[in-house]
Amino acid sequence: MLNKDSKIYIAGHRGLVGSAIWNNLLQREYTNLRGRSHKELDLTDQVAVRKFFDEERPNAVVLAAAFVGGIMANSLYRADFIMMNMKIQCNVISEAYAHGVEKLLFLGSTCIYPKNAPQPMKEDCLLTSPLEYTNEEYAIAKIAGLKMCESYNLQYGTNYIAVMPTNLYGPNDNFHLENSHVMPAMMRKVYLAKLIHDGAWDKIAVDLNKRPVEGVTGEAGRNDILAVLRKYGISDNKVVLWGTGTPLREFLWSEDMADASVHVLLNVNFSDIIGMEKYSSVHYGTKADGAVDRNHSTGRGGAIPSLGEIRNCHINVGTGKELTIRQLSELVVKAVGFEGTVEFDDTKPDGTMRKLIDVSKLHSLGWKHKVDINEGVLRLFKWYQSSLQ
Repeated sequence: MLNKDSKIYIAGHRGLVGSAIWNNLLQREYTNLRGRSHKELDLTDQVAVRKFFDEERPNAVVLAAAFVGGIMANSLYRADFIMMNMKIQCNVISEAYAHGVEKLLFLGSTCIYPKNAPQPMKEDCLLTSPLEYTNEEYAIAKIAGLKMCESYNLQYGTNYIAVMPTNLYGPNDNFHLENSHVMPAMMRKVYLAKLIHDGAWDKIAVDLNKRPVEGVTGEAGRNDILAVLRKYGISDNKVVLWGTGTPLREFLWSEDMADASVHVLLNVNFSDIIGMEKYSSVHYGTKADGAVDRNHSTGRGGAIPSLGEIRNCHINVGTGKELTIRQLSELVVKAVGFEGTVEFDDTKPDGTMRKLIDVSKLHSLGWKHKVDINEGVLRLFKWYQSSLQ
Protein backbone atom coordinates (compact mmCIF):
# COMPACT_ATOMS: atom_id res chain seq x y z
CA MET A 1 0.00 0.00 0.00
CA LEU A 2 1.46 3.34 -1.04
CA ASN A 3 1.75 6.08 1.55
CA LYS A 4 2.74 9.76 1.52
CA ASP A 5 6.43 8.81 1.87
CA SER A 6 6.44 6.25 -0.97
CA LYS A 7 8.96 7.04 -3.70
CA ILE A 8 7.07 7.36 -6.99
CA TYR A 9 8.86 7.55 -10.35
CA ILE A 10 6.89 9.25 -13.13
CA ALA A 11 8.33 8.43 -16.55
CA GLY A 12 7.37 11.28 -18.88
CA HIS A 13 6.87 13.78 -16.03
CA ARG A 14 7.19 16.78 -18.35
CA GLY A 15 4.60 15.59 -20.86
CA LEU A 16 0.92 16.36 -21.14
CA VAL A 17 -0.27 13.65 -18.75
CA GLY A 18 2.89 13.03 -16.77
CA SER A 19 3.13 16.66 -15.63
CA ALA A 20 -0.54 16.63 -14.63
CA ILE A 21 -0.06 13.40 -12.64
CA TRP A 22 2.97 14.91 -10.92
CA ASN A 23 0.95 17.97 -9.87
CA ASN A 24 -2.01 15.84 -8.79
CA LEU A 25 0.20 13.75 -6.50
CA LEU A 26 1.75 16.90 -5.02
CA GLN A 27 -1.71 18.27 -4.30
CA ARG A 28 -2.46 15.03 -2.42
CA GLU A 29 0.78 15.53 -0.43
CA TYR A 30 2.72 12.74 -2.13
CA THR A 31 5.99 14.64 -2.32
CA ASN A 32 8.64 11.91 -2.74
CA LEU A 33 8.49 12.07 -6.53
CA ARG A 34 11.16 11.29 -9.08
CA GLY A 35 11.37 12.34 -12.73
CA ARG A 36 14.01 12.49 -15.44
CA SER A 37 13.96 14.43 -18.70
CA HIS A 38 14.79 12.62 -21.94
CA LYS A 39 18.26 14.21 -21.87
CA GLU A 40 18.82 12.88 -18.35
CA LEU A 41 17.47 9.39 -19.04
CA ASP A 42 16.84 7.80 -22.43
CA LEU A 43 14.18 5.19 -21.70
CA THR A 44 15.05 3.30 -24.90
CA ASP A 45 18.51 2.61 -23.41
CA GLN A 46 18.23 -0.59 -21.35
CA VAL A 47 21.53 -0.08 -19.53
CA ALA A 48 20.63 3.49 -18.54
CA VAL A 49 17.17 2.43 -17.31
CA ARG A 50 18.66 -0.37 -15.21
CA LYS A 51 21.19 2.05 -13.69
CA PHE A 52 18.38 4.46 -12.81
CA PHE A 53 16.38 1.75 -11.03
CA ASP A 54 19.52 0.53 -9.25
CA GLU A 55 20.09 4.01 -7.86
CA GLU A 56 16.54 5.19 -7.13
CA ARG A 57 14.67 1.99 -6.12
CA PRO A 58 11.16 3.49 -6.50
CA ASN A 59 8.18 1.99 -4.68
CA ALA A 60 5.85 2.80 -7.56
CA VAL A 61 6.16 3.67 -11.25
CA VAL A 62 3.87 5.64 -13.54
CA LEU A 63 4.77 4.90 -17.17
CA ALA A 64 3.45 7.99 -18.96
CA ALA A 65 6.38 8.33 -21.38
CA ALA A 66 5.73 7.49 -25.04
CA PHE A 67 6.64 8.41 -28.61
CA VAL A 68 3.43 10.06 -29.82
CA GLY A 69 1.89 12.10 -32.64
CA GLY A 70 -1.15 12.59 -34.87
CA ILE A 71 -2.23 11.03 -38.18
CA MET A 72 0.58 12.65 -40.20
CA ALA A 73 3.33 11.60 -37.78
CA ASN A 74 1.93 8.08 -37.47
CA SER A 75 1.98 7.73 -41.25
CA LEU A 76 5.51 9.08 -41.72
CA TYR A 77 7.30 7.40 -38.83
CA ARG A 78 5.75 3.94 -38.60
CA ALA A 79 8.97 2.13 -37.63
CA ASP A 80 9.77 4.71 -34.95
CA PHE A 81 6.30 4.47 -33.43
CA ILE A 82 6.45 0.73 -32.83
CA MET A 83 10.15 0.40 -31.99
CA MET A 84 10.54 3.41 -29.69
CA ASN A 85 7.42 2.58 -27.68
CA MET A 86 8.25 -1.12 -27.40
CA LYS A 87 11.74 -0.29 -26.12
CA ILE A 88 10.42 2.16 -23.53
CA GLN A 89 7.81 -0.29 -22.25
CA CYS A 90 10.07 -3.34 -22.17
CA ASN A 91 12.84 -1.49 -20.37
CA VAL A 92 10.70 0.19 -17.71
CA ILE A 93 8.37 -2.76 -16.97
CA SER A 94 11.15 -5.37 -16.84
CA GLU A 95 13.32 -3.21 -14.56
CA ALA A 96 10.33 -2.40 -12.35
CA TYR A 97 9.84 -6.12 -11.82
CA ALA A 98 13.55 -6.80 -11.32
CA HIS A 99 13.68 -4.12 -8.63
CA GLY A 100 10.55 -5.17 -6.73
CA VAL A 101 8.37 -2.17 -7.59
CA GLU A 102 5.16 -2.48 -5.57
CA LYS A 103 2.78 -0.78 -8.02
CA LEU A 104 3.03 0.18 -11.69
CA LEU A 105 0.57 2.22 -13.72
CA PHE A 106 0.88 1.93 -17.52
CA LEU A 107 -0.75 4.56 -19.74
CA GLY A 108 -1.91 3.43 -23.17
CA SER A 109 -4.45 4.77 -25.64
CA THR A 110 -7.90 3.87 -26.93
CA CYS A 111 -6.39 3.51 -30.41
CA ILE A 112 -5.76 -0.09 -29.26
CA TYR A 113 -9.31 -0.94 -30.30
CA PRO A 114 -10.38 -2.28 -33.71
CA LYS A 115 -11.27 0.22 -36.42
CA ASN A 116 -14.83 -1.09 -36.63
CA ALA A 117 -15.33 -1.93 -32.96
CA PRO A 118 -18.91 -1.77 -31.63
CA GLN A 119 -19.63 1.61 -30.03
CA PRO A 120 -19.15 2.54 -27.26
CA MET A 121 -16.02 0.40 -27.06
CA LYS A 122 -15.81 -1.91 -24.08
CA GLU A 123 -12.51 -3.31 -22.82
CA ASP A 124 -13.57 -6.76 -24.09
CA CYS A 125 -13.52 -5.70 -27.75
CA LEU A 126 -9.70 -5.66 -27.75
CA LEU A 127 -8.17 -7.88 -30.49
CA THR A 128 -11.53 -8.82 -32.01
CA SER A 129 -10.90 -7.37 -35.51
CA PRO A 130 -8.33 -5.29 -37.51
CA LEU A 131 -6.92 -2.00 -36.24
CA GLU A 132 -7.06 1.41 -37.93
CA TYR A 133 -4.17 1.33 -40.43
CA THR A 134 -2.95 4.90 -39.88
CA ASN A 135 -1.96 4.26 -36.25
CA GLU A 136 -1.48 0.49 -36.31
CA GLU A 137 2.14 0.50 -35.09
CA TYR A 138 1.44 2.73 -32.09
CA ALA A 139 -1.64 0.68 -31.22
CA ILE A 140 0.27 -2.62 -31.39
CA ALA A 141 2.94 -1.23 -29.09
CA LYS A 142 0.33 -0.13 -26.56
CA ILE A 143 -1.46 -3.48 -26.76
CA ALA A 144 1.87 -5.15 -26.03
CA GLY A 145 2.33 -2.84 -23.03
CA LEU A 146 -1.01 -3.66 -21.46
CA LYS A 147 -0.44 -7.37 -22.13
CA MET A 148 2.95 -7.11 -20.41
CA CYS A 149 1.24 -5.73 -17.31
CA GLU A 150 -1.47 -8.38 -17.42
CA SER A 151 1.03 -11.20 -18.01
CA TYR A 152 3.41 -10.12 -15.24
CA ASN A 153 0.44 -10.06 -12.86
CA LEU A 154 -0.62 -13.56 -13.87
CA GLN A 155 2.83 -15.11 -13.84
CA TYR A 156 4.57 -13.24 -11.04
CA GLY A 157 1.78 -11.86 -8.87
CA THR A 158 2.67 -8.23 -9.52
CA ASN A 159 0.24 -5.33 -9.24
CA TYR A 160 0.59 -3.58 -12.60
CA ILE A 161 -2.47 -1.70 -13.88
CA ALA A 162 -3.02 -0.43 -17.43
CA VAL A 163 -5.29 2.53 -18.19
CA MET A 164 -6.38 3.47 -21.71
CA PRO A 165 -7.24 7.17 -22.03
CA THR A 166 -9.28 8.63 -24.85
CA ASN A 167 -8.00 11.69 -26.78
CA LEU A 168 -6.32 13.98 -24.25
CA TYR A 169 -5.78 17.73 -24.25
CA GLY A 170 -4.71 20.31 -21.68
CA PRO A 171 -1.77 22.24 -20.15
CA ASN A 172 1.63 21.37 -21.67
CA ASP A 173 -0.05 20.01 -24.80
CA ASN A 174 2.01 19.68 -27.98
CA PHE A 175 1.27 22.54 -30.38
CA HIS A 176 4.01 21.79 -32.93
CA LEU A 177 2.21 21.53 -36.26
CA GLU A 178 4.33 18.66 -37.62
CA ASN A 179 3.33 16.14 -34.95
CA SER A 180 0.56 17.46 -32.71
CA HIS A 181 -2.84 15.93 -32.10
CA VAL A 182 -6.06 17.22 -33.58
CA MET A 183 -7.19 19.79 -31.01
CA PRO A 184 -3.94 21.72 -30.36
CA ALA A 185 -3.09 21.63 -34.08
CA MET A 186 -6.52 22.98 -34.97
CA MET A 187 -6.34 25.66 -32.28
CA ARG A 188 -2.94 26.94 -33.36
CA LYS A 189 -3.95 26.98 -37.04
CA VAL A 190 -7.05 29.05 -36.30
CA TYR A 191 -5.06 31.41 -34.06
CA LEU A 192 -2.34 31.98 -36.69
CA ALA A 193 -4.90 32.53 -39.47
CA LYS A 194 -6.49 35.21 -37.28
CA LEU A 195 -3.14 36.86 -36.60
CA ILE A 196 -2.31 36.95 -40.32
CA HIS A 197 -5.64 38.65 -41.04
CA ASP A 198 -5.09 41.11 -38.19
CA GLY A 199 -1.60 41.90 -39.46
CA ALA A 200 -0.25 41.04 -35.99
CA TRP A 201 3.23 40.10 -37.19
CA ASP A 202 4.76 40.75 -33.79
CA LYS A 203 2.52 38.06 -32.29
CA ILE A 204 3.20 35.71 -35.21
CA ALA A 205 6.92 36.17 -34.58
CA VAL A 206 6.48 35.32 -30.88
CA ASP A 207 4.47 32.22 -31.78
CA LEU A 208 7.00 30.94 -34.33
CA ASN A 209 9.97 31.71 -32.10
CA LYS A 210 8.36 29.63 -29.38
CA ARG A 211 7.41 26.76 -31.71
CA PRO A 212 9.16 26.95 -35.13
CA VAL A 213 7.47 25.28 -38.11
CA GLU A 214 9.89 23.20 -40.20
CA GLY A 215 12.71 25.34 -38.82
CA VAL A 216 11.03 28.61 -39.78
CA THR A 217 11.04 31.08 -36.87
CA GLY A 218 9.61 34.53 -36.36
CA GLU A 219 12.86 35.97 -37.64
CA ALA A 220 12.15 34.71 -41.18
CA GLY A 221 10.74 36.93 -43.91
CA ARG A 222 6.98 37.27 -44.23
CA ASN A 223 6.84 35.42 -47.53
CA ASP A 224 8.74 32.47 -46.03
CA ILE A 225 6.44 32.43 -43.02
CA LEU A 226 3.30 32.54 -45.16
CA ALA A 227 4.65 29.79 -47.41
CA VAL A 228 5.37 27.33 -44.62
CA LEU A 229 2.06 28.04 -42.86
CA ARG A 230 0.19 27.54 -46.14
CA LYS A 231 1.56 23.97 -46.22
CA TYR A 232 -0.42 23.34 -43.04
CA GLY A 233 -3.64 24.90 -44.30
CA ILE A 234 -3.12 28.29 -42.68
CA SER A 235 -3.68 31.53 -44.61
CA ASP A 236 -5.27 34.96 -44.25
CA ASN A 237 -8.55 34.39 -42.29
CA LYS A 238 -8.80 30.84 -43.61
CA VAL A 239 -7.95 27.39 -42.25
CA VAL A 240 -8.09 24.08 -44.13
CA LEU A 241 -8.35 20.96 -41.96
CA TRP A 242 -7.83 17.33 -42.92
CA GLY A 243 -10.78 15.05 -43.66
CA THR A 244 -14.51 15.61 -43.89
CA GLY A 245 -15.12 16.88 -40.37
CA THR A 246 -17.64 14.10 -39.75
CA PRO A 247 -15.62 11.68 -37.56
CA LEU A 248 -16.75 11.59 -33.96
CA ARG A 249 -14.22 12.00 -31.18
CA GLU A 250 -14.19 11.90 -27.41
CA PHE A 251 -11.86 14.24 -25.51
CA LEU A 252 -10.66 14.22 -21.90
CA TRP A 253 -9.03 17.13 -20.08
CA SER A 254 -5.50 16.03 -19.11
CA GLU A 255 -5.90 17.04 -15.47
CA ASP A 256 -8.99 14.83 -15.30
CA MET A 257 -6.89 12.01 -16.76
CA ALA A 258 -4.28 12.67 -14.10
CA ASP A 259 -6.88 12.53 -11.37
CA ALA A 260 -8.24 9.24 -12.70
CA SER A 261 -4.70 7.83 -12.95
CA VAL A 262 -3.80 8.77 -9.40
CA HIS A 263 -7.14 7.41 -8.17
CA VAL A 264 -6.32 4.06 -9.78
CA LEU A 265 -2.69 4.14 -8.59
CA LEU A 266 -3.69 4.69 -4.97
CA ASN A 267 -6.98 2.81 -4.71
CA VAL A 268 -7.28 0.07 -7.35
CA ASN A 269 -5.51 -3.31 -7.37
CA PHE A 270 -5.40 -6.03 -10.00
CA SER A 271 -7.71 -8.15 -7.85
CA ASP A 272 -10.32 -5.36 -7.95
CA ILE A 273 -10.23 -5.26 -11.76
CA ILE A 274 -10.73 -8.97 -12.35
CA GLY A 275 -13.50 -8.93 -9.76
CA MET A 276 -12.23 -11.84 -7.67
CA GLU A 277 -11.30 -11.19 -4.06
CA LYS A 278 -9.85 -14.68 -3.74
CA TYR A 279 -7.26 -13.83 -6.42
CA SER A 280 -4.92 -12.10 -3.98
CA SER A 281 -4.61 -15.06 -1.62
CA VAL A 282 -4.80 -17.80 -4.28
CA HIS A 283 -2.36 -16.20 -6.68
CA TYR A 284 0.15 -14.36 -4.54
CA GLY A 285 0.67 -17.10 -2.00
CA THR A 286 0.55 -16.74 1.78
CA LYS A 287 3.10 -16.37 4.54
CA ALA A 288 3.33 -18.64 7.56
CA ASP A 289 1.09 -16.31 9.58
CA GLY A 290 -1.57 -16.36 6.85
CA ALA A 291 -0.83 -12.88 5.47
CA VAL A 292 -0.64 -12.33 1.71
CA ASP A 293 2.93 -12.67 0.42
CA ARG A 294 3.19 -10.33 -2.58
CA ASN A 295 6.81 -11.26 -3.20
CA HIS A 296 6.10 -14.88 -4.10
CA SER A 297 3.53 -15.73 -6.72
CA THR A 298 2.02 -19.21 -6.98
CA GLY A 299 1.43 -18.55 -10.69
CA ARG A 300 3.46 -20.51 -13.19
CA GLY A 301 3.32 -19.17 -16.68
CA GLY A 302 -0.27 -18.01 -16.98
CA ALA A 303 -3.72 -17.86 -15.47
CA ILE A 304 -4.55 -20.23 -12.64
CA PRO A 305 -7.04 -22.89 -13.83
CA SER A 306 -9.40 -22.20 -10.92
CA LEU A 307 -9.74 -18.58 -12.06
CA GLY A 308 -10.39 -19.40 -15.73
CA GLU A 309 -9.14 -17.16 -18.54
CA ILE A 310 -8.18 -13.65 -17.46
CA ARG A 311 -7.79 -10.98 -20.11
CA ASN A 312 -8.75 -7.39 -20.93
CA CYS A 313 -7.85 -6.21 -17.43
CA HIS A 314 -7.09 -2.68 -18.62
CA ILE A 315 -9.36 0.27 -17.75
CA ASN A 316 -10.86 2.75 -20.23
CA VAL A 317 -10.53 6.38 -19.09
CA GLY A 318 -12.73 9.00 -20.72
CA THR A 319 -15.97 10.96 -20.53
CA GLY A 320 -18.31 8.66 -22.45
CA LYS A 321 -19.32 11.74 -24.53
CA GLU A 322 -18.43 12.63 -28.15
CA LEU A 323 -18.66 15.34 -30.82
CA THR A 324 -17.70 15.65 -34.49
CA ILE A 325 -14.43 17.21 -35.63
CA ARG A 326 -16.51 19.94 -37.27
CA GLN A 327 -18.26 20.66 -33.96
CA LEU A 328 -14.87 20.77 -32.27
CA SER A 329 -13.66 23.31 -34.86
CA GLU A 330 -16.69 25.48 -34.03
CA LEU A 331 -15.76 25.45 -30.34
CA VAL A 332 -12.16 26.36 -31.20
CA VAL A 333 -13.26 29.17 -33.53
CA LYS A 334 -15.42 30.60 -30.75
CA ALA A 335 -12.65 30.35 -28.14
CA VAL A 336 -10.08 32.06 -30.39
CA GLY A 337 -12.52 34.72 -31.61
CA PHE A 338 -11.89 33.78 -35.24
CA GLU A 339 -14.20 35.35 -37.83
CA GLY A 340 -12.75 33.70 -40.94
CA THR A 341 -13.61 30.41 -42.65
CA VAL A 342 -12.78 26.81 -41.82
CA GLU A 343 -12.78 24.34 -44.70
CA PHE A 344 -12.29 20.56 -44.75
CA ASP A 345 -10.15 18.78 -47.34
CA ASP A 346 -11.97 15.51 -48.00
CA THR A 347 -9.04 14.17 -50.06
CA LYS A 348 -7.16 13.72 -46.78
CA PRO A 349 -7.83 10.78 -44.41
CA ASP A 350 -10.38 10.93 -41.63
CA GLY A 351 -8.94 8.14 -39.56
CA THR A 352 -11.39 6.08 -37.53
CA MET A 353 -14.92 7.42 -37.94
CA ARG A 354 -15.94 6.91 -34.32
CA LYS A 355 -13.97 6.20 -31.14
CA LEU A 356 -16.30 6.43 -28.16
CA ILE A 357 -15.33 4.33 -25.17
CA ASP A 358 -17.43 2.61 -22.54
CA VAL A 359 -16.34 3.96 -19.15
CA SER A 360 -18.60 1.84 -16.94
CA LYS A 361 -15.64 -0.09 -15.47
CA LEU A 362 -13.98 3.17 -14.45
CA HIS A 363 -17.21 4.47 -12.93
CA SER A 364 -17.61 1.24 -10.95
CA LEU A 365 -14.12 1.83 -9.53
CA GLY A 366 -15.22 5.19 -8.15
CA TRP A 367 -14.16 7.90 -10.62
CA LYS A 368 -15.95 10.22 -13.11
CA HIS A 369 -14.69 13.18 -15.17
CA LYS A 370 -15.24 16.81 -14.11
CA VAL A 371 -14.32 19.05 -17.10
CA ASP A 372 -16.64 19.00 -20.13
CA ILE A 373 -15.41 19.87 -23.63
CA ASN A 374 -16.92 23.39 -23.86
CA GLU A 375 -15.05 24.51 -20.75
CA GLY A 376 -11.94 22.54 -21.69
CA VAL A 377 -11.44 24.22 -25.09
CA LEU A 378 -11.57 27.64 -23.43
CA ARG A 379 -9.08 26.50 -20.80
CA LEU A 380 -6.71 25.14 -23.43
CA PHE A 381 -6.67 28.35 -25.48
CA LYS A 382 -6.07 30.38 -22.31
CA TRP A 383 -3.12 28.11 -21.47
CA TYR A 384 -1.74 28.39 -25.02
CA GLN A 385 -1.82 32.18 -24.86
CA SER A 386 -0.06 32.12 -21.49
CA SER A 387 2.65 29.85 -22.95
CA LEU A 388 3.56 32.63 -25.40
CA GLN A 389 4.19 35.20 -22.69
